[in-house]
Amino acid sequence: MHDIRQIRENPAAFDAAMARRGLSSLSEEILALDAARREKIAAAEDALATRNKASKEVGAAKARGDEEEFERLRALVAEKKAEIATLEEEAKAEDAKLRDLLMGLPNAPADDIPDGADEDDNVEIRRWGTPREFSFKPKEHYEIKAVQDGMDFETAAKLSGSRFVVLSGAVARLHRALGQFMIDTHIDQHGLTETNTPVLVRTEMMEGTGQLPKFGEDSYQTTNGWWLIPTAEVTLTNIVNNTTISESYLPRRYVAQTQCFRSEAGSAGRDTAGMLRQHQFEKVEMVSITRPEDSEAEHKRMTECAQNILEALGLPYRTVVLCTGDLGFGMKRTHDMEVWLPGQDQYREVSSVSLAGDFQARRMNARYKPAEGGKPEFVHTLNGSGLAIGRTLIAVLENGQEEDGSVTLPACLHAYLGGKTRITAEGELV
Repeated sequence: MHDIRQIRENPAAFDAAMARRGLSSLSEEILALDAARREKIAAAEDALATRNKASKEVGAAKARGDEEEFERLRALVAEKKAEIATLEEEAKAEDAKLRDLLMGLPNAPADDIPDGADEDDNVEIRRWGTPREFSFKPKEHYEIKAVQDGMDFETAAKLSGSRFVVLSGAVARLHRALGQFMIDTHIDQHGLTETNTPVLVRTEMMEGTGQLPKFGEDSYQTTNGWWLIPTAEVTLTNIVNNTTISESYLPRRYVAQTQCFRSEAGSAGRDTAGMLRQHQFEKVEMVSITRPEDSEAEHKRMTECAQNILEALGLPYRTVVLCTGDLGFGMKRTHDMEVWLPGQDQYREVSSVSLAGDFQARRMNARYKPAEGGKPEFVHTLNGSGLAIGRTLIAVLENGQEEDGSVTLPACLHAYLGGKTRITAEGELV
């Protein structure tokens, strides 16, 4: 959420930032609501001062026997009491309008983010690995012979509908191994704290990280009001919701592997084949809570954490900076890691690492107390996939496929697979 004081002080800069997001001038409407709210608050304070003064004078008028003045003052006290109540309600209503407007506005992009309309305008900043030269036409993951018995979309459709999958045998074990490898790497090499969080959250938690109110249709809500998390960003970031923590507590670096749930409301007809875009999937999520002056360096560090996983797996990838038209609602800057999928002959996103600045912290009222004293300040929050397990599974299968239908597996996973190194064309781990 945006700082109303900054909008008051520099409305032109705010409008310029929103224009980069494709939004027309908004400061006039925001400041009008803010002025009306402040006017009501000031009027209520004036009325309160008048009531308090009259309340003190009532007793004196009664003591000196001035009945007329006593009745006038008593009536004035009652009048001001009613006026204060009305003004406070009106101020509360204006405040709610202002908050709703601000809650629906995206974060301001960082100054160095490239302008653009969509993903075609993202800018590549790193490329690692060389895509393998195949002596045969590589298949998509669900077409590989070794995979076909272990990736069952028909049974999943019977159980749950489209965009679900049942994994079994070697494919299920490989999926589990990938998650364990990612978590262990983040803990042992990157210094993150393993965390196990709920997948059901309250509405205010979804509001805190920006999934609500704007994107409710993209998530699932239970009949009793809980929301299924679209990512562990929601739970990990909200650990500091409505808290003021010590500066010595920062930075906090969390990692969790969870089930994630997305309705994919805006993706009808996209990636319907295979398991690239699912309603339910697993992801290893990284979240950092930092001081404002540390967040840029933390974003670079988190990007490297995600890249390290891909490099350990030997998967060619590229890193891009998202342009303004592709930037997520709550983010100032995002780096996407796109892994090479030979079956599709293109790079596809497998991780997004994002800096929110104080945008989420303002929504959550998450602050820290500076060590040297002074007023508490809002923390900065960051999040990133480290990585999406299902999409990484796809990349491992497609990049490791052999002409006979078998799949050669990355060396870093062998220990997680009981020393097994490949999946045969018949679907057996050997």
